[in-house]
Amino acid sequence: MGKGPQETVTTETVTTSLAGTVSEEISASLAPVDAELERRYPGDPGTRQPVHTVYVPADAFAADTVRTWGDRALAALDEHAPDAASFAACLGLSDGLAVPVYARVRAKLEREPIEDLRVDFEDGYGPRPDAEEDAAAARAARLVAEAYAKGTAAPYMGIRMKCLEAAVRDRGIRTLDIFLTGLMEAGGLPEGLVLTLPKVTYPEQVTAMVRLLEAFEKARDLAPGRLGFEIQIETSQAVLAADGTATVARMIQAAEGRATGLHYGTFDYSACLGVSAAHQASDHPAADHAKAVMQVAAAGTGVRVSDGSTNVLPVGTTEKVHDAWRLHYGLTRRALARAYYQGWDMHPAHIPTRYAAVFAFYREGFAQAAERLSRYAGRVGGDVMDEPATAKALSGYLLRGLDCGALDLAEVADATGLSRTALEGFAAPRRGDLTVSG
Repeated sequence: MGKGPQETVTTETVTTSLAGTVSEEISASLAPVDAELERRYPGDPGTRQPVHTVYVPADAFAADTVRTWGDRALAALDEHAPDAASFAACLGLSDGLAVPVYARVRAKLEREPIEDLRVDFEDGYGPRPDAEEDAAAARAARLVAEAYAKGTAAPYMGIRMKCLEAAVRDRGIRTLDIFLTGLMEAGGLPEGLVLTLPKVTYPEQVTAMVRLLEAFEKARDLAPGRLGFEIQIETSQAVLAADGTATVARMIQAAEGRATGLHYGTFDYSACLGVSAAHQASDHPAADHAKAVMQVAAAGTGVRVSDGSTNVLPVGTTEKVHDAWRLHYGLTRRALARAYYQGWDMHPAHIPTRYAAVFAFYREGFAQAAERLSRYAGRVGGDVMDEPATAKALSGYLLRGLDCGALDLAEVADATGLSRTALEGFAAPRRGDLTVSG
């Protein structure tokens, strides 16, 4: 093989002015900050985030609830959108998305209709005689344990207890105790267990929840930190404190690493601000402000943000169902664009448009995201200059699409040349990797 052109190597003289100890002194002075960054901002946990949460009142929860909701959702499709063309016409799906989205929605409803289910002992259940709620909590534990044992459970399941305000505090604590104890007696806590603490107003209530869970872990010889919980943001005080600080940021810290999510409560929060019933919605400016504060407070902490729900139910005539579907689809797509990847669904007929919106969102952007990530991974130039932070977002996008069923692993691997493990590596880079380029 012949020799190529001779390269001229220029030797530069490198000089410095700072003493070698300066860097060491700077590092020593910043060591507490380094530790604080690692503690407070560990990054996303890298686990699956459900696309929705379904709340079912405790007295309505049954062994077949997950399957029943799936069957009712399928029945709604059969009645009001029996084929891909009618569903696409209702929602405004493009010709290229109509068939694949409809097929994936039906398959999802048959295979995994609910991703996250919360047995509700709060607003959806209301005040009951103590003996009745005791029995309902024990029954919920038994049914949840049986569902996991039989493989019929949603990937995530748990309860929403009553809040820690004085009037219902003891009742909430007792219900949580009965439910968790029932799970332990039935074989242990399932991996998908999720607990929700509603109507949190002060960080001290979050601290109290931490102490409560610590006490249960100690009583049942569980590993410290085994129990986490979601915080529902439903009051103005949860967003802005009396001193002007962002209460929600203080709540995350008060959770001492146990907070898993911040869930926006559309109607309680709206009512708290005096928004009239006709205008209480997840796209109201007041809702956008609250969720923006939640999002910034949670960024980098590993705590995920969930949007709220719509109370417009897809029931009645086909015209009314289609109107409700278009509303729900639009709100879900709006939330996804704003990086709220989870929301609440209140009725089985909401589920088809939840999945339609999610699947369309990931399939519409799949080709571009895959190409950009492939170019980045291969260090090939293109018409967009991506950086490590963008590669993180691109891989996270593809992983979310895979987790919910919008994308298949084979098509993602073919388009990117990357395995799931490689995608996860881009989605969870080391802290320094995100600051190298920008």
